[in-house]
Amino acid sequence: MNEAAQELEKKEILKRYRSLLRACRRSLEKGDKQQIRKAFDLALDAHKDMRRKSGEPYIYHPLAVAQICAEEIGLGTTSIVCALLHDTVEDTDVTLEDIRHGFGDKVAQIIDGLTKISGVFDQSTNSIQAENFRKMLLTLSEDVRVILIKLADRLHNMRTLDSMSRKNQMKISSETLYLYAPLAHRLGLYNIKTELEDLSIKYTEQERYFEIAQKLQDTKVQRNKYIRSFIEPIETELNEQGFGFEVKGRPKSIFSILNKMKKQGITFEEVYDLFAIRIIIDVPIEEEKAACWNIYSIVTDFYYPNPDRLRDWISSPKSNGYESLHTTVMGPKGKWVEVQIRSTRMNEIAEKGYAAHWKYKDATGGNNESGLESWLARVREILENPDASAVDFLDDFKLNLFSEEVFVFTPKGELRKMPANATALDFAFDIHSDLGSKCIGAKVNNKLVPLSYNLSNGDQVEIITSKKQKVNDEWLKFVVTAKAKSKIKQLLKEVKREASQVGKEWLERKFKQAGFPFTADKINALTNYFRYQSSLDLFFAISNEKFDRSKLDLESIFHQAPHQKETQKHVSGSGPLKKKLYSAETILFGENMDELDFGLARCCNPIPGDDIIGFITVGEGIKVHRTSCSNAIKLSSNYGYRIIKATWANTPVKSQNAFLAGIKVTGIDDVGIISKITDTISKQLQVNMKSITVESHAGTFEGKITLYIFDTSHLDNLIQKIKQAVPHTQVVRVNVIE
Repeated sequence: MNEAAQELEKKEILKRYRSLLRACRRSLEKGDKQQIRKAFDLALDAHKDMRRKSGEPYIYHPLAVAQICAEEIGLGTTSIVCALLHDTVEDTDVTLEDIRHGFGDKVAQIIDGLTKISGVFDQSTNSIQAENFRKMLLTLSEDVRVILIKLADRLHNMRTLDSMSRKNQMKISSETLYLYAPLAHRLGLYNIKTELEDLSIKYTEQERYFEIAQKLQDTKVQRNKYIRSFIEPIETELNEQGFGFEVKGRPKSIFSILNKMKKQGITFEEVYDLFAIRIIIDVPIEEEKAACWNIYSIVTDFYYPNPDRLRDWISSPKSNGYESLHTTVMGPKGKWVEVQIRSTRMNEIAEKGYAAHWKYKDATGGNNESGLESWLARVREILENPDASAVDFLDDFKLNLFSEEVFVFTPKGELRKMPANATALDFAFDIHSDLGSKCIGAKVNNKLVPLSYNLSNGDQVEIITSKKQKVNDEWLKFVVTAKAKSKIKQLLKEVKREASQVGKEWLERKFKQAGFPFTADKINALTNYFRYQSSLDLFFAISNEKFDRSKLDLESIFHQAPHQKETQKHVSGSGPLKKKLYSAETILFGENMDELDFGLARCCNPIPGDDIIGFITVGEGIKVHRTSCSNAIKLSSNYGYRIIKATWANTPVKSQNAFLAGIKVTGIDDVGIISKITDTISKQLQVNMKSITVESHAGTFEGKITLYIFDTSHLDNLIQKIKQAVPHTQVVRVNVIE
């Protein structure tokens, strides 16, 4: 690099450092500036020879993460220092001891939580990403700043994801959607959560993301005009009553619009609440509640409210501290509009989440953080389960993140917040693990109910127990809380471990008779051969006679050992995948665009034209998923190292292979309507159908059709033709579960 370019880079780094100081100047105390400068100098020196994938100097990244911590989350000096140093221990010669010596124990502890786990894991059962996340959460239970800095780090990585390979874009986006966005939601960082979700689908569902973004841009002028006409009478009234206030109109996020389109099977034009109005009032804390209800009264004087859409999070804040009053009203031109009413304090907590709680802790008697504290306590409990695999742990932990809440009471009148759809058994485990394991039923509002009873707001619950009660795996089907799930799994594992000992002893005798050593390698080969997830599952199956012992021919199984080894080798990612000997298929894998054996995932049935990825399974080769498939997002998040880039081959001749796809058709019931639909599909378009089910209800019908089509353009054409043939009908693609 020439001197002029070096000089320009130095100026840019200094400019970004000054911007960071400006962002945190409000919270700076004596000596803070020197600490930040010291951290910046160390990071600058440690990363001096490093560059990001985009070609920029690496120091841009820690500076940007520190800027997000200061500006968008409102964190203080310790967090800024940690953000500047967060990659030094992992990526440079700087050690944790150097950090401890220069900046103290607290900074060293946070940096340790942010540093990825080193060492190798048994990749067939665990996931490095899951282990990293688990370690980070262990530190979170000591200091929440770890996770806040990690979220800032992830946000900047997502903002700069364009320079990464397609495989990495998919892996990082899936991980973000699966874990980090829900975590931002749970910590009350709504702006960050929304941006993480939008940036994730920008890569997992590119086409639909840009389509919605363009439509939002195209409708921006008329949307703003509508918002102005809606708020005009409200503003006039608020001014007359002497309120200090601010009114904002903002579009819903692309992610939430796309979700609504998918769930309801509607087009962008049919999404009625594309935006929300937020009214923020500046009043003292003691007057907030009354003032918010006063504003609600003013809004409903002008516009008729939907009584089913009133959400009062002022009287009962969410457990992440979120406070706001939401209502949906009928605005001009027959449009429903969501209105959010909150104070300046509530708005700051909604935007900056956990970090803003400390500022208001004394003024509100500390109640704001109690919900978060109890949530963190639940996280600690899950972390303390020594038996859970990292991926199981993540699944359980995720249950604790994104759930709406119901408010229930103990017999003594103590309020407890539970996730929506929580059952009586969840409540028992929430009170105490021993209570849950001995629970045989409950009394809800003095009426006897079963363990699976779903709790509602305001229920008073009394748990009934028996010493004779035994935990069983049916319980896992109806509990929804992470605490209950993880405790039940732990108890079942103990039962399984005792029972599997019998199976293990029988197998050991069998090995001895056949003359094979009873080693871990041999047991793993046998476990994989019979497609069990772990040796414990194999022993348990043998012990409870689900396993046909007469079919266990060890000599013929171990005769195939070389083949087993090859399978293991390619699954762990250390060996090359076997190339196909024929080229009749239409998917190419990896950077070298190789043709390999594969199967289409049944959970999402990809068809040519869909964005896809390959996933290397343990026993079934490569499975191809749509990138938007929820299973693909979960797999990419937990097992990123087993994801392989996949693309449909652009063949000049349209493929003659037909692929299974599903559509859902809904509309107004009429004589001959099904005949019109099937004629359009079979006679006009000559598409073969596999199955059709139709239900009629009160003048409307809903049909699900599975059919064989060639690619996405073929399917889009078919959907358009059905809509033209049958007016007032909605047609959407759905997953086919075989």
